[in-house]
Amino acid sequence: MSMIGWIGLGVMGFPMAGHLAKAGHTVRVYNRTAARGADWVREFGGSQAATPEEAAAGADIVFSCVGNDDDLRAVTLGPDGAFGAMATGAYYVDCTTTSADVARELAGILAARGIGYLDAPVSGGQAGAENGKLTVMVGGEQEVFDRIAPVFDAFARKVTRIGDVGAGQTAKMVNQLCIAGVVQGLSEGMALAQAAELDIAAVMETIAEGAAGSWQMSNRWKTMAAGEYGFGFAVDWMRKDLGIALKEVARLGGTAPLGALVDQFYADVQRNGGGKWDTSSLLTRLR
Repeated sequence: MSMIGWIGLGVMGFPMAGHLAKAGHTVRVYNRTAARGADWVREFGGSQAATPEEAAAGADIVFSCVGNDDDLRAVTLGPDGAFGAMATGAYYVDCTTTSADVARELAGILAARGIGYLDAPVSGGQAGAENGKLTVMVGGEQEVFDRIAPVFDAFARKVTRIGDVGAGQTAKMVNQLCIAGVVQGLSEGMALAQAAELDIAAVMETIAEGAAGSWQMSNRWKTMAAGEYGFGFAVDWMRKDLGIALKEVARLGGTAPLGALVDQFYADVQRNGGGKWDTSSLLTRLR
């Protein structure tokens, strides 16, 4: 069991940190909104820190799950940042979806101090976090991965080292581009079924067992049919992720025309007030 500092208690971080506490680790949490940290302590025990630096003090492993590159730099390098309290031999694991550049930047800073770093973005959404069934894509040195891999088991069903630092974030970019295309296709298919007045349940339950089947179809068609989107992975966050992915594609000299198009469709959803809706809300554009 390890002493763990956890930074960021959003819809993903809150249950992920909770699973670590349930697994027997000693967990000290920090969240920008202190009331959220107090709620976590009431539910899972452990303790609450007033700053990221305090959360990291004496920790064997520090995890973060925040919003974006700027948020990550703030909680690590800013005033009272976590890096200021970390000692040689500790490990830092970032589960935020960020650019690969910031992962390599922070890993380089810590390497000079003998501290291991993993970029470890996750997939599986709020439900996956709550159920401890996330998929984790990891970038970092093999030795560091081997040390941390058993700890991931508290909240993950699959953990894979993709490559060196930054590879985990790049794999998450691949993940988000794939999801964008799948959700758009599902939305267009459902729009056709609705316009034709087909039995939506009969259609979706049938084709989900064939070549068109996907996680998105199996887990989202019912809520899409009901027009329910107040849950899950928010459109605002998906646009942030797609922006990172499209920038990396361009840097590498490639194109992602479908990803770019769906990103603009999500912009339409935002303009219609759906920034906090689940990504399956693409269907609302087609009604």
